Amino acid sequence: MGLVRQLAIGVLLIAILVFSAFFGRLPALRNTPVGTCYRIIWIQIPNGFGRVDQLLTGGRISLWTSKVAHHLWNDRHPLVMIFFILLLSVCEILFLPPAWKLLSNTRKFIGAILVILPYVLLYASAASDPGYLTPANHSHEMSLYPYDFTIFDPGNTCHTCRLLKPARSKHCSICKHCISRMDHHCIFINNCVGYNNIHWFLLLLFFTATLISYATYVGFSLLDAEILANLSSWTIYGKGFTWSEYFTIWAWALQEYTRIGIVTLMCFLTGPLIWILLGYHIYLIWAGTTTNESMKWSDLNDDMADGFAFKRSIHMARQKDPCVESMHTTWPAESQQIVVRTRDGLPPKTSKQLVGTGEWERVWRLADVENLYDLGFWDNLKDVFWKRR
Repeated sequence: MGLVRQLAIGVLLIAILVFSAFFGRLPALRNTPVGTCYRIIWIQIPNGFGRVDQLLTGGRISLWTSKVAHHLWNDRHPLVMIFFILLLSVCEILFLPPAWKLLSNTRKFIGAILVILPYVLLYASAASDPGYLTPANHSHEMSLYPYDFTIFDPGNTCHTCRLLKPARSKHCSICKHCISRMDHHCIFINNCVGYNNIHWFLLLLFFTATLISYATYVGFSLLDAEILANLSSWTIYGKGFTWSEYFTIWAWALQEYTRIGIVTLMCFLTGPLIWILLGYHIYLIWAGTTTNESMKWSDLNDDMADGFAFKRSIHMARQKDPCVESMHTTWPAESQQIVVRTRDGLPPKTSKQLVGTGEWERVWRLADVENLYDLGFWDNLKDVFWKRR
């Protein structure tokens, strides 16, 4: 029972760390227990150690740790991806040999396919071009999406790449490139998630989550069969047993069949994290946005709440400047509004007035502003999986 408990606690702590690292900074979770956990683990505890280190060593350990952490988190390296591959491989090596002889042919066939797919999709996600902007493909990337004059305005140049930034693009400081339809940089694939590889990334999440869930199901069913072989009165629902007896029996099975039990328990605890991450990205597709854009919408929402955001209609027959906007955008919609933010809460006096018409209207909610890139869930999904060339 002690080994199982220690393993469960260890896996749970790792899951909390990973979950808080991925989701703790999201605007929607800032004032939730997840956001609080993120601040405690990643801000308050390091600051506390920093103050102690300042007193003991003059900050030498903190400086070294900061450099190492900056390199691991902000430079492109395959360390985390290697860890992910090793974690998958070690779990499979632990689980499959003792479980293989107990599996039916159907389970062997399904398991073989599910084991292979994450490696194939990881390679596709990591090795593919996520949508690097270059002088050669710049005109094409400019034509993918129009500027919405809300969170993406024309005429902005990347100071590093020296190229006009297309709508929905962002410069990645880790990859050292501007990325078309930038979502985020993923350390697990050692690559950005952008226009050209987001479909591979989503499939990687789906089949990794499916593999983990299937391993959980198979593992528990095998353990249940072994318990039944030793205890004829056993039912998986625990009928006729007290809660204490029920968990004691399962603890015995997990320890008796250690390799199957360890992997099954680990999959049971970590599987929900992958499904939550996949669900979050499905939500972003439904909302017609990306991780990068969700941050921009959150900042705009804060300015709206303070009364610093204004909108007005856009001239439908306006003349586009071919130097800063694509003349042949393949997106099926054009922006009908201009949204600006001011520092003093007064209606703006900016160059955007040249393409706008009518009086400025103060806006207080995101619901009052259109999202040009939201065409509805199925069309948004089509944009992710069917690339426009």
